[in-house]
Amino acid sequence: MTAAIPKSQASKAEGENQPLPPKSKLSLPPKDSRERVKAFMMGLQDQICQGIETIDGGATFRQDAWSREEGGGGRSRVMQDGKVLEKGGVNFSEVWGNSLPPSILNQCPEAAGHDFFATGTSLVLHPENPFIPTVHLNYRYFEAGPVWWFGGGIDLTPYYPFAEDAAHFHKTLKAACDKHHPEYYNTFKQWCDEYFYLKHRDETRGVGGIFFDYQNDQGILCKGPMLESKAAAYSDQVGKVERNWEDVFAFIQTCGNSFLDCYLPIVERRKNTEYTEAQRNFQLYRRGRYVEFNLVYDRGTIFGLQTNGRTESILMSLPPLVRWEYDFKPEPGSPEAELYDTFLKPQDWANWSKG
Repeated sequence: MTAAIPKSQASKAEGENQPLPPKSKLSLPPKDSRERVKAFMMGLQDQICQGIETIDGGATFRQDAWSREEGGGGRSRVMQDGKVLEKGGVNFSEVWGNSLPPSILNQCPEAAGHDFFATGTSLVLHPENPFIPTVHLNYRYFEAGPVWWFGGGIDLTPYYPFAEDAAHFHKTLKAACDKHHPEYYNTFKQWCDEYFYLKHRDETRGVGGIFFDYQNDQGILCKGPMLESKAAAYSDQVGKVERNWEDVFAFIQTCGNSFLDCYLPIVERRKNTEYTEAQRNFQLYRRGRYVEFNLVYDRGTIFGLQTNGRTESILMSLPPLVRWEYDFKPEPGSPEAELYDTFLKPQDWANWSKG
């Protein structure tokens, strides 16, 4: 089992805008890159919504199409008060324009002076039953002149500790990653543990998954404001990975298409489990951590607000009900304590086996 992330290291992971390392010239993406990635992202949204509606069996997604004055738009789909989902949102967006936000220019100054294009699909699902974890997914593409990259990931936030659920989630992700490179999962899992970390709470948001950004044909797996992290150190050991635009796009497609296999078996296993009012209250308390992360650290939220995206869509990830409690301490030996002691610290879930 890996150790928890030191506070000093976590502050390096997200809080500092360190420049990217020097790099050689990127190869240009295909001429139809924007159309192809957009088509995949829209199809992924359709596929996921259909799967969630089927397993919920009580509600459907409402769609709001929106447009951005500076260029672009999207489709926001929200489900509320279903048999399984208390609230869930699955977004597709594409934006373009001439003015790059500071969050991009700080990392890639060579993009200055170029028009940009960004597209992606993101989701957050908040089940009502506290035994079903919340799940988050985001896959995205960015292009501006000589600069292009893919980014994203997926992570799981349980409220009650079921090791078999965390193991299923991670093993499915590892299988998807291993189709493209044997070190993708190991690198991006560590990056996820470090990214989805609330340094003001000294705990991870959940049991992690995979996370990555700035993935292009330069072959460095971990880059950006993560240069002194464990994920970056591991990436240095792996070295450069030979790949092109098509290779990275294929990886993104495999990851996105694995979502239903990652999550739906967990929902099926837990959706009919009875729960108490106390367990429901604990779920609402832990949802507060989700709100804190999304409003303080999340890059997607920051990028969306800086590019004048649709506020309702940007903040649709927030849960419908949440509570805070002063100085909460779980009862020793309880399932709630196990969540804190084990599940909110990075673990080697992909190699977990029932003992």
